[in-house]
Amino acid sequence: MTEIVVLPHPELCPEGKTFDATPGTSLLDNLLAQGIEVEHACEKACACTTCHVIVREGFASLPPSSDDEDDMLDRAWGLTSVSRLSCQAKVTDTKLVVEIPKYTINYAKER
Repeated sequence: MTEIVVLPHPELCPEGKTFDATPGTSLLDNLLAQGIEVEHACEKACACTTCHVIVREGFASLPPSSDDEDDMLDRAWGLTSVSRLSCQAKVTDTKLVVEIPKYTINYAKER
């Protein structure tokens, strides 16, 4: 199992959380399994940015992002050099420290 530390988020995880994740599974699926309801408007199809996270530690351990993911990330609020779409980032055996951005852009919800 791989340790994931989620930094506090005012709405989704106010106290923060540390848990053991399942390697080979997406970061999003691991977060959802822990009751951290990260938005995922496109149902994990790499077609939106609502599941954007910032990987504060362990970023280099994640498999590289695809061109499609990079194109989507260009639209994310608060993009950083260590940003990933959590639906696309597969957990490995390295500890991750993850920050969920305060805001997200959900075009379907905002209409």
